[in-house]
Amino acid sequence: MPKPNRRLPRANGMIVAPQPEAANAGAEVLANGGNAMDAILACALVQGVVDPLMCGVGGFGIMHVYDPRTKKQTVYVGLGACPKEASNTMWQDRYVGDTVDGFGYIVRDFVNESGATSVSTPIILDVFRRAHEAFGKWSWNDLFQPAVDVANDGWIIRPHVYTVINQNERKYGRLNYGEKLGITEGGRKLYLDTQGEVKKPGSLVQNPDMARTLALIGREGADVFFKGSLGEHITSEIRKDGGLVSMADLADSVAELADPINVTYRGRRFSSVPAPGGGLYVAQALKVLERFDLASMKHNSPEYIALLAEVMKIATRDKDTSFADPRFTKVPTEHLLSDAYADQCAALIRSGEKVLTKRSGRLDSKHTTHVSCVDRDGLVVSLTHTLGNPSGYVVQDTGMMMNGAMSTFDPRPGSPQSIAPGKRRSSTMCPSIVFEDEKPVLTLGAPGASWIGPAVLQVTLNVLDWGMDIQEAISAARVVATSNMVDISNRISTKSERALNDMGYETRRSHYTYAFAGVHGITMWPEQGLQGGADPQRDGMAVGVF
Repeated sequence: MPKPNRRLPRANGMIVAPQPEAANAGAEVLANGGNAMDAILACALVQGVVDPLMCGVGGFGIMHVYDPRTKKQTVYVGLGACPKEASNTMWQDRYVGDTVDGFGYIVRDFVNESGATSVSTPIILDVFRRAHEAFGKWSWNDLFQPAVDVANDGWIIRPHVYTVINQNERKYGRLNYGEKLGITEGGRKLYLDTQGEVKKPGSLVQNPDMARTLALIGREGADVFFKGSLGEHITSEIRKDGGLVSMADLADSVAELADPINVTYRGRRFSSVPAPGGGLYVAQALKVLERFDLASMKHNSPEYIALLAEVMKIATRDKDTSFADPRFTKVPTEHLLSDAYADQCAALIRSGEKVLTKRSGRLDSKHTTHVSCVDRDGLVVSLTHTLGNPSGYVVQDTGMMMNGAMSTFDPRPGSPQSIAPGKRRSSTMCPSIVFEDEKPVLTLGAPGASWIGPAVLQVTLNVLDWGMDIQEAISAARVVATSNMVDISNRISTKSERALNDMGYETRRSHYTYAFAGVHGITMWPEQGLQGGADPQRDGMAVGVF
């Protein structure tokens, strides 16, 4: 546990998010009597305005809640599903290959990742509704007002938004986001300039259509989206443009309540989300790592990095072969978290045999976002939400972009990830909470596709094993091994890299100072109170309310 910092006053509430506008909106809710759930929802709605390629009401997500009154946890699983009219052969003849980074599949004309055809059933609003009904204090309508105001008044394009829009997705086999923004009139109007180029950092984006859409949902409730006039308009537009999402799909969009998965790690309880979410990856990795004396190693030494790489490769291999919608495929959670399997994995690592994965070793995309909040009463809420692979499809007159999550379903029949009516996509999202003596001491999560698990794992280790405070733990140099390649941050020394190469590892150095996912978290150690940490690679911040 890190030493308490007595120079700073103790916060009564804390919220962290990758967007300053969203974090500040959540903090304002806390400061004006709202609780952590109110703050999370207000923040998430603003995120959908100011990070339109990352998230929004056209997307999906997972929320993890700890209620101090009952000492119970609730996981809301809201993952996008294939439309009812989808079939496992509908794109079989269009299949070109797998994307080189393993994030999705290449289909001719990009119909699975762009435009109306790529849209899976959006469900995040049902997560918000159910969580608000259970835990919220503010009225539903009031929670929408900050996002309505930002959409009307405008927001400035931040460096990270601009970077995401302009990143080269073609090299992975996907359509560039800038190209996607030009496929609808709404996208062109909002995000391109008069010359058809993506607006530059500092440009103001005003979205009055989205403001009206959000205001409508605030006034009339989520049913206007799932069963009412807004849903009818959205599905009419999608189907007019060749998509499959119907009113029947929206009406059946119900977030599931699930129990968290738990493992004990060095006397503390790590609690996260079950499959098809990504918490199982981190939990499994911790079970194996507990069998090693990390304190005898130097942080980010070659020996430590090699151990992390082997554990990550084992967890990646098992994720790729075992994680899927449990309603369609049996997920061996009990086996993967068993002592016997952890012992077997640890013995394999000690033998010196290197684990091999089938991943190509290319880098992954990272279009997701996260927010965590703790209030004065100890309510803990952690939410990761996303558009998956953004479709670029802005529904006419709504200002909102829809998800492109059909890209992560295998267009070939016969695999756990094949298309099937109602099947939910798998996800690496893992909003997590750590407990000591059954009291929460850490909550964290991240955007970052396949990098989410490795990043959350390392930050958890940095806090629990290495005694770092949360900002130091998040800012520390990270590595990832989501393939047989070990990717290293540019702050890992060349001496350590050469040592890894001598140990038989192929490495690749990132040119980023802060690399691999964007972890945001809060610690709640009794001795020091609330402390928040935001990942320096994103534009976000931690905001305390005193």
